[in-house]
Amino acid sequence: MADKKDIREEEVDIITLEFDDGIELECEIMGVFESAGKEYIALIPQDDSDDVYIYGYKEVGEDEFELVDIESDEEFEAAVAEFDAIMTEAE
Repeated sequence: MADKKDIREEEVDIITLEFDDGIELECEIMGVFESAGKEYIALIPQDDSDDVYIYGYKEVGEDEFELVDIESDEEFEAAVAEFDAIMTEAE
């Protein structure tokens, strides 16, 4: 049983978000998706909530990327709508 858990942990990519107030939160990378010609990343916080965080996604090198804040409400709403559509298709 422990072996299966170890395998799962190796398959999950985790990143740590650090907020302006100094709080850190580990998040599982759910996936990268595209909306209106831009790439976004969906993150699931490891805090037992049902939240999903969506950020802009920018590759900056091999196996390296940056999270980009989504500045406008319209862009954020479009990204969330695309994420919701993807999740509905997956069900």
